[in-house]
Amino acid sequence: MEKKSLIEPILYAIFVLVGLFFLTLVVLAIVYIAGKIHFVGLIITLVVVLYVFYVLGLFHFFKTKRRKVVFGSIAGAAIIVSSIYPIYHVYTNWIPTVDAEVNVYEYMPFSDSLKIATLDYDSTWKPTGDLPRLDGATALYPLYSAFVQATYPEREYNPYQSEVMVNTTPDAYSNLIFGKVDMIFAAAPSESQLKTAKQYGVELKMTPIGREAFVFFVNQKNAIDGLTIEQIKDIYSGKVRNWKEVGGANEEIRAFQRPADSGSQSALERLMEDTPIMKAETEDIASGMGGIIQEVSQYKNYKNAIGYTFRFYSTEMVQNDKIKLLEIDGVEPTKGTIRSGSYPISSEFYIVTAETDNPNVEKFIEWILSYQGQELVEKTGYVPLVGQF
Repeated sequence: MEKKSLIEPILYAIFVLVGLFFLTLVVLAIVYIAGKIHFVGLIITLVVVLYVFYVLGLFHFFKTKRRKVVFGSIAGAAIIVSSIYPIYHVYTNWIPTVDAEVNVYEYMPFSDSLKIATLDYDSTWKPTGDLPRLDGATALYPLYSAFVQATYPEREYNPYQSEVMVNTTPDAYSNLIFGKVDMIFAAAPSESQLKTAKQYGVELKMTPIGREAFVFFVNQKNAIDGLTIEQIKDIYSGKVRNWKEVGGANEEIRAFQRPADSGSQSALERLMEDTPIMKAETEDIASGMGGIIQEVSQYKNYKNAIGYTFRFYSTEMVQNDKIKLLEIDGVEPTKGTIRSGSYPISSEFYIVTAETDNPNVEKFIEWILSYQGQELVEKTGYVPLVGQF
């Protein structure tokens, strides 16, 4: 009789187990597709706790208060432990990124935006025939958008599908090398980009059109206001790992990097010269098809963090008041110090071209280097190569 009385709850337990198993698989699949893989451990723990609670109740385990307390303590501890990683993940996502995505549509030529610099008179050059196809770095889009608005026919130029695109530095170089665009606006190419161009028999021609500062930034509350170039090299080589070693608080330095072949990462590589750069911090990122891939961690504005970018991008496009730009070798990164050459890590940015049969490409470059083009460089917020405005 006792055996017969056990059959029914055992069947119930098996039925519920099978149902929970398939339901959990569905939930985990949804979580995986949504890129929320950090919740997997917590979900499995909750399912196990609920099932064990159901089974123990089914077999009348909770007859005494002591048993209830023991189960509650074990279950609570398991849930708390499995919650640590998702809570940490949510916390890190809450930290400001600084390198946040910029709304490039605000800088489209011929839009209603007031963010694009304009000339007070008509341009001396207007293209006839085929328009040069453009691409470039996000930080330089406001500049070449201003060039386009001054010279191109007035119409809509979608930032991702038109003659005037902005696909970030790595994609822009790729588009130029494979003939999808005629000219790009970017920092100097990385060794990898030069190697790829050579591999495909493409000779890159770089024409400087302005100057900009490569800058390092920290949390506004960081006591450090400046570093030397040698200290930066020590930090990004891993030789210096604590802020106290460079005059700051006793906190580990969290040195963020940028993805390979981006303009700012190439700038760091040039600054470091022969000094090896330590391995970049990475994180799990949800891919477009729901998978999880590892990418270089986006900068998070922790109190002990340091990152780098270009002056115009940080001060004019992102405009994050939670960070401060560091002095380098005692010099602030400003238009004045870039112009005078006193800021030690200022450099030229370029129009990069490959072989093309479009005659408007050279004419456009000539106009950009003329007084009018250089005036727009100044008005946008960069430092022109020539002229006083």
